[in-house]
Amino acid sequence: MVFYLISSLVALPYRRATVLLTLALAFAAILACSPSGKDDAIVSPTPVATVVVVRSGEALFSGICASCHGLSGEGQPNWHIRKEDGTLPPPPLNGDGHTWHHGDGFLYKVVRDGGKWMESPDIPHFKSGMPAFGEQLSHDEIVGVITYVKSLWGDKTGRGMSIREWQAEVSLKDPFPAGP
Repeated sequence: MVFYLISSLVALPYRRATVLLTLALAFAAILACSPSGKDDAIVSPTPVATVVVVRSGEALFSGICASCHGLSGEGQPNWHIRKEDGTLPPPPLNGDGHTWHHGDGFLYKVVRDGGKWMESPDIPHFKSGMPAFGEQLSHDEIVGVITYVKSLWGDKTGRGMSIREWQAEVSLKDPFPAGP
C-alpha cells in the first residue's frame, strides 16, 4: 500500500529515483542510529563499584575529605571564586562541579599528590590548596574514595549524557594507575 502511494505520487522516472534514493538514505540513517546487536556498552577501566569498595571509600571520605568538600560532597560556597591567597575553595564532588570532566588517572593523581602538581609557570594564576594524601592512603584506598565520589553523582547529566558515562569515556584514555 505504501509503495502504491509513493509510486502514484512520482510518475516520472527521475522523481521515482529521487524518492527511492531519499528513502534509502533515511533507512540507512535509521540503521546507523539503532542498536547493532554487538555490545556497545562503555567499558570503564574503573574497578567494579562493589558495596564494599563504595562503603570503605565513604568511610575514608567522611573521615578525611568531608571537612573540606562537605559530608555529601557539596563543596564550599563560591568554590569557583579565588580566595585572597589565590587558591580556589574546595569544589563540589557530587556531580555539581567539574570532577566528572576528569579521568580516573587525573583524579587519582590529585588525591595522591595534591593540587601542587597542577601548578605551573605556564598558568601563573592557578594555585591549589588540595593537600596530598599519597603518604596517608594506600592505592586501593584512593581508588575506594574516588569510587565513592562517583557514587554521589546519581543520574546527573551534562553535555547531553550521563556524567558517569562521560567520565567513564574520559577514563578509557586516563585510567587509574596499576596498583602496587
